[in-house]
Amino acid sequence: MSHPGRLKVYLGYAAGVGKTYRMLEEAQALRQKGVDIVIGYFEPHGRKETIVKTEGLETIPRRVITYAGTQFEEMDTDAILRRKPAVAIVDEFAHTNVPGSERLKRWQDVHVLLDAQIDVLTTMNVQHLESLNDQVWNTTGVRVRETIPDWVVDEADEVVFVDLTVRALRNRLERGVVYSQEKAQRAMENFFTETNLTALREMAMRHTAHEVEERLEPAPVLPPSSRKERILICLTGSPTSAVLIRRGKRVADYLQADCLAIHVSIAVDGIEAVERHMSFARNLRIETNVIQSADVAGTIAGFARSRGVTQIFMGRSQPPPWWNRFAETIVQQVVRQARDMQITIVAERRR
Repeated sequence: MSHPGRLKVYLGYAAGVGKTYRMLEEAQALRQKGVDIVIGYFEPHGRKETIVKTEGLETIPRRVITYAGTQFEEMDTDAILRRKPAVAIVDEFAHTNVPGSERLKRWQDVHVLLDAQIDVLTTMNVQHLESLNDQVWNTTGVRVRETIPDWVVDEADEVVFVDLTVRALRNRLERGVVYSQEKAQRAMENFFTETNLTALREMAMRHTAHEVEERLEPAPVLPPSSRKERILICLTGSPTSAVLIRRGKRVADYLQADCLAIHVSIAVDGIEAVERHMSFARNLRIETNVIQSADVAGTIAGFARSRGVTQIFMGRSQPPPWWNRFAETIVQQVVRQARDMQITIVAERRR
């Protein structure tokens, strides 16, 4: 989906690497050139060097929303639309709006601005990419709750990787540049350990390298006989289906493959338990299918073959009961019936 306005994302691997500072530097350069630019939302975090970069820039007042007896400040998207600048600064792209807002996510507010022909400069960290959510959790022990579907970032007109060595970032933390001394010390003992920061930086570098390859190299023109990769994700009501969705979609994106999801239901009852996974998949632009059938494995294999699927992603099946321990699991049946396809069994990793 294209927008009339242009989106530029400043991507980092942790708070304090300088994303907002770089964004505001560009904002000041644009203002000097006479471009009509405003701050739609800016989160200072008490960082004096960054706050100085906002001097001379017009700021749109925030909207105050009362929720559960407490007042919260959110970006006033309608006020920006009325002001109609050429460019808007919007910090913290992955932010979740407080209940009562017109839209759930700030990236959705940004899309409204882009549709109104307003260019947007924004910031985010790599751990907020939806497809990396499980990898970040397995690496750091922190489950990131505010995420952005990968396609939202993929559609940006420009992504700028703002890098800083891990040693330099930890030095900034120690000096109190990023957070207060007390908060910085807690951060360095928990999320901002050297191991975690190194892993996050590597993720950001890999993602940026992939983005560069995608943008520089045109998609290869395949002969008509070539078989395009197509991935099918098999969903159940298990919480591990979310892991399947992220893993399958990330592989599909890297392969530039179509991505489908299927749930085979033995009965109509119980489909509600799967709907949240289906909704999650649709949010990531995965085609979803629900089929009612008593033959789960045969239906999966048949559907995959009819849609030209090349890879099937499945979670581990529950072992058969002790009194029927030689019976085939659903996964084993699919492997037997879909021998012409690659079957990937996604492991359940636990910390």
